[in-house]
Amino acid sequence: MIRISYYLPLICCIACCCTGSQVHAQELTNYDESRIPPYTLPELLNSLHGKTITTADEWTDIRRPEILALFEENMYGRIPAVLQLASFEIAELDSHAMDGKAIRKQVVLKFIHAGKELKVNLLLYLPANTPKAPLFVGYNFNGNHAVTDDPAIRIPDAWMRNDTSIGVFQNQATELSRGIEKGRWQAEKIIDAGYGLATMYYGEVDPDKHDFTDGVHPLLYKNGQTRPGPGEWGSIAAWAWGLSRAMDYFETDGDIDAARIVVMGHSRLGKTALWAGALDKRFAIVISNNSGCGGAALSRRIFGERLGGMNQYFPHWLCDNCSRFDGKEYDLPVDQHMLIALIAPRPVYIASAAEDLWADPLGEYLSGYYASPVYSLFGKTGLPTVDMPGISQPVMNTIGYHIRPGVHGVFAYDWEQFIRFANLHLSSGNVQR
Repeated sequence: MIRISYYLPLICCIACCCTGSQVHAQELTNYDESRIPPYTLPELLNSLHGKTITTADEWTDIRRPEILALFEENMYGRIPAVLQLASFEIAELDSHAMDGKAIRKQVVLKFIHAGKELKVNLLLYLPANTPKAPLFVGYNFNGNHAVTDDPAIRIPDAWMRNDTSIGVFQNQATELSRGIEKGRWQAEKIIDAGYGLATMYYGEVDPDKHDFTDGVHPLLYKNGQTRPGPGEWGSIAAWAWGLSRAMDYFETDGDIDAARIVVMGHSRLGKTALWAGALDKRFAIVISNNSGCGGAALSRRIFGERLGGMNQYFPHWLCDNCSRFDGKEYDLPVDQHMLIALIAPRPVYIASAAEDLWADPLGEYLSGYYASPVYSLFGKTGLPTVDMPGISQPVMNTIGYHIRPGVHGVFAYDWEQFIRFANLHLSSGNVQR
């Protein structure tokens, strides 16, 4: 058993949610390490039938499928049926984007099932004169047009949460939000490093609201169904599904090296990137930035954001079954170190921010540390010590980690480490599956 012991009851305070807006958590929220109660993590290398896992093959054949099923049943929900990419259309192409440094493609992905249709807009920038480029892929929060100042990028017409400060009125994006996420994406830095960038607005796959009337879910409803069943996919699983469908497209595009795709996500979309990487082994590297509870942070630490608060304020993110563990994290049959382990032997990078206590930086680090024994089965090096590295002292093993100064967000420093990590692990002949 893995035991980490602290003591005393939790304290109550005001917590900041992943979007940066203020919420008042009804359950007690703790930001004091000395007040974390004792906890025991679920065993990583003991099967449900009591077998001790000692080899990579045993992990792959026995324990990994068990853990994957436990996460589906108790946290993210299972996808109720197969829904593949029906077709795609290159809606726009510019071979001289970014002053000639990049090729820009805007691709419409189409999905059809049971008489219903869903279209998702995929934006790609690929380095010019680089055949078969490796690629970073991730969702954006405010529309593809928010990623750069490029006036040619189409504005989405999908539902978006109202925010007049960024030009979202009547749940629709406008020209006023063009380029507002460019600091978060660092598109030219990525291109200059020899990587492509692919992004989609997450609300086109599933709008970030609790009603399940639009987006992908209705395409897979049975007759009379109006919302997912208790063990069926919430929004995080739906967004993860969308990343895999983007991968389906990458495998058709001769300008992309589909064996070297890095999936990256921030905040709730960092949770999404980890689940996508667990489900789909085609992603060569998985990066989680400030993903917190339900992402990289250990639930049993009860530090910062908790499952109960997330299930209250964002009840559509996880499956309904997960609400059984509100305030009872110790009863969960899984914890997030097991999610990181599902990605083995592929490289995974976890990034934290020193002021982002809501996301529990230490809990994010510890998930990587306690996942490391699985990487050892494959002859890979995870996080070698329980002690976190210092600020701005990245670890670049097969499990990588950094904590930087500052707040919840993605900044140039983060991208410099993501690119460095990708360079180390995507060299010729070094791609894992």
